[in-house]
Amino acid sequence: MFQYEFMQNAFIAAAFVSILCPLVGVFLVLKRYSMMGDTLAHSSFAGVAIGLVTGYNPILCAFIFTSLCAIFIEVLRNYYKKYADLILVIILTLSVGIGITLSSMGKVNANINSFLFGSLLTVTKQDLLTMLILTIISILVLYKLYDKLVYITFDEDNAKVSNINVTAINYIFALLVGATISVSIRVMGILVMSSMIALPVATALQLKKGFKSTLLFSILFGFIDIILGLFASYYLNCAPGGTIALVSVGVLMLVIILNSLFKKQ
Repeated sequence: MFQYEFMQNAFIAAAFVSILCPLVGVFLVLKRYSMMGDTLAHSSFAGVAIGLVTGYNPILCAFIFTSLCAIFIEVLRNYYKKYADLILVIILTLSVGIGITLSSMGKVNANINSFLFGSLLTVTKQDLLTMLILTIISILVLYKLYDKLVYITFDEDNAKVSNINVTAINYIFALLVGATISVSIRVMGILVMSSMIALPVATALQLKKGFKSTLLFSILFGFIDIILGLFASYYLNCAPGGTIALVSVGVLMLVIILNSLFKKQ
């Protein structure tokens, strides 16, 4: 299977996704913002539609639109402090409305299903270059802000008292989420994008390790999920998004069962 260029591209892209999604997902899950990842994943649908209609790079357009939505979520948090779930509904409604309207106008010249469900065939060298740039930038920013992000994740109020610019860091992190989602949609697909953000982290949390260990295990489980999902997708001749999502749930259930067995012993 690796004699095909499209499979080589898909596995290189998968390596980027398996690192980035759990990196961002750990902070989202521990901040109880996992549904934010799902909302922004669906928001990328509008960005992709805009790119396909205008003829620009759909991944770049998805990054720009998703990042704007992420920033908008942070802005709305000041107006709906007690209704965080309402903010996500507003963003989701706006994005899906734009995406459906544009994609149903008959001006989309590409198969938008490959973005919705993921595709092994459509990952190009240009996509890999875009992924590489966004991945490097995201990892560098996360490395630079790591300590502050951890502090904010566990105690945002005390972080403010400690003179950490929580608002600015939240905006930067929102941009990172946008970058991560836009990088990943080619392989994962928009509809199940959130599974790669949340489920490897959920699996790692079952091991009950410290934060850094959880972060590393999240990346490991993310890599296992996406590689096994790609193999399954190739041999079953189906969209990779679905198989990756099913594998990630299967790995989570396996870890839960093994945990229960070891506890009984």
